[in-house]
Amino acid sequence: MRHTDSTPRAARRLEGEFDYIIVGAGTAGCVLANRLTEDPDVHVLLLEAGGKDDYHWIHVPVGYLYCIGNPRTDWLYKTQAEPGLNGRALSYPRGRVLGGSSSINGMIYMRGQREDYDEWARVTNDSAWSWNAVLPVFKRSEDHHGGATEAHGAGGPWRVEKQRLKWRILEEFAQAAQQTGIPATDDFNRGDNTGVGYFDVNQKRGIRWNASKAFLRPALKRGNLTVITGAQTQRVVFDGRRCTGVEYRGGDVDYLAKARCEVLLCAGAVNSPQLLELSGVGDGARLQNLGIEVVQDLRGVGENLQDHLQLRMAYQVQGVRTLNTMSAHWWGKLMIGMQYALFRSGPMSMSPSQLGAFAKSDVGDRSLTRPDLEYHVQPLSLDRFGEPLHRFNAFTASVCQLRPTSRGSIHIGSADASAPPLIAPNYLSTDYDRHVAANALRLTRRIVAAPALARYQPREMLPGLQYQSEEELQQAAGAVGTTIFHPVGTCRMGTRDDPAAVVDNRLRVLGVEGLRVVDASVMPNITSGNTNSPTLMIAERASDMIREDRRARVNGSMAVQASVAASMSAV
Repeated sequence: MRHTDSTPRAARRLEGEFDYIIVGAGTAGCVLANRLTEDPDVHVLLLEAGGKDDYHWIHVPVGYLYCIGNPRTDWLYKTQAEPGLNGRALSYPRGRVLGGSSSINGMIYMRGQREDYDEWARVTNDSAWSWNAVLPVFKRSEDHHGGATEAHGAGGPWRVEKQRLKWRILEEFAQAAQQTGIPATDDFNRGDNTGVGYFDVNQKRGIRWNASKAFLRPALKRGNLTVITGAQTQRVVFDGRRCTGVEYRGGDVDYLAKARCEVLLCAGAVNSPQLLELSGVGDGARLQNLGIEVVQDLRGVGENLQDHLQLRMAYQVQGVRTLNTMSAHWWGKLMIGMQYALFRSGPMSMSPSQLGAFAKSDVGDRSLTRPDLEYHVQPLSLDRFGEPLHRFNAFTASVCQLRPTSRGSIHIGSADASAPPLIAPNYLSTDYDRHVAANALRLTRRIVAAPALARYQPREMLPGLQYQSEEELQQAAGAVGTTIFHPVGTCRMGTRDDPAAVVDNRLRVLGVEGLRVVDASVMPNITSGNTNSPTLMIAERASDMIREDRRARVNGSMAVQASVAASMSAV
C-alpha cells in the first residue's frame, strides 16, 4: 500500500502504470478499491481530489452541519437559477474527501422500492438489475443490527444501526401519521417502504460509519493499492477509442497515470459527466463549440439529471420540548456534549433526520400502487440551513416527491477542468410534479391536524397558511423547495440501441473501450428513497463484473498461448 498527498513539493511529472485506475474515493470508489484489491496480483490506483477523512466533524453525526458548505469536505457547487424555484439558485453539496458524500450525508440506510430495480432491469434488458438479483448484493455488504435474516445481512463492512435517541414530538408525529392512514413500520428496507418509523443509520456505536472506514481502510492494509489525495483529475486519456489512463493535477504539478485494464469513473453524478465531456465523450456539437476534440459522440452524457426536491414545512408547537430550546442555553449545550461524550447518544448522535415516512400523494383516490412521497422529520426548526435554531419549540417535516418526472442536466461550460460544471436540476418543470408537490403540502397539513399533534397547537410557520389553492400551493413549493442531495442519472444505463444511454448494462461507456462509470450517475431512474446505499450496491455489482471480465481475459489469453504452444509442438 502507498498513500500520498500530492502537494507541490517539487515540480515533477509522475508516470505510473496500474491495472485499474479509480477516479473518486467516494462511496463507489472505496467499494471498488476494496473489492478489486482482494486479488493480490491486481494493482489499483485510487485518485481523490479532496483530502483525508481526518476532520473530527466528519465522524460526529451532528457534524454534517460543519462539513456541508466547508471547502475542506464539500465541492461547494451551486445550481443555475431555477425557474421552478422562483429563480432561486441552490447550494448543491457533494463530498470532496475520502468517503465522498458518505462523509457528509445524512447517514440514512435506504435501499428504495422493489419496483425501482425491476424498472432498471426493464430499461437495461438485464434481469441482473432486478430487485431479486440485487437484494443478495445489498445483503453481502451489510452488517445489520438485527442480524442475518431473509431481508438483511450480517458481518459485512457496511454497518447499519438503530438511532440512539427518541423525541416525544417525533413519536407524536408518527402517531399522527398513523391516524392519517400511514401504517407503522420497523423496517423501510424490505422492498416496500410504506409506513412511518425511525430511519436506520450508517453508524457504529454513535459514530458515523462512512465508506472510507468500511471499505477503504481495510484495503489500505494490502500491498496492491495506491491512494493519492489532493489529486484532481483533468481528463481521461485515449489512444484512438481505447482509454489508456488519466491526467491529474496535484498542487501545481500535472501527472499522468496509465491503466493496463480499465479506468473506472466513480466521481459521482456531477463530476463523472464533467470528466467525460472534458475528455471528448459527450454531445459532439457541444464539445466542438468548446474546442474539445470529440472521441465519442454520446448525447446522453450530462442529461437525465434527477434529484429529490424536499419541501420544508415548519411548525411552532406548545407544551412539548424540541432541540430548539434544549440547545438554547450554555447548560443545555453542556448536557448535550456530556451525553455524547459519555454514552455516544443524544442530539450529537443525531442524523439530520430521525423519523421517516413513506406515503402516497393521492391519499383517498387509490390511483397510486406504491408510495411516491418520503418525509424527513426533525425536532427542530431554523430559517435556512447553516443558520441558528429558532429559540422556541418547533419541528420540521420535509417531504419530497420520490419519482419526479422533471429532468435536468449537468454540463461543462468551459474546457477548463477547474471550472465548476453548470448544474440545472430543472425542478418542478412538469405539471405532474407541481401537482404532486401541492398534494404533498396538503397531506402534511392533514397529518399535523391529526389528534396526536393537534394537542400541541401547531402553528405553520413555513410556508404559511396563506397558501391554500392549487396555484398557491405550487407557488409555495417553489418558494420552500430545496435539494435533499440525491442527484443521479447523468450517465444512465441502457441498451446499446438506446440513444439516451451512456453506459451499457455492465457499466461500460458506449463506443469506447477500457472505461466504465460506477456511481449514482448510471441510475436510469432515481430510487424511491435515499441514494447512498443504492450507489454502494452498484459498486458491489460492478466489482463482480470487472473481476469476471478480467478472469475471462486472462483465461482467453492463456487459451491462446496454449493453442500457439500446441501448434509449435506439432511443427
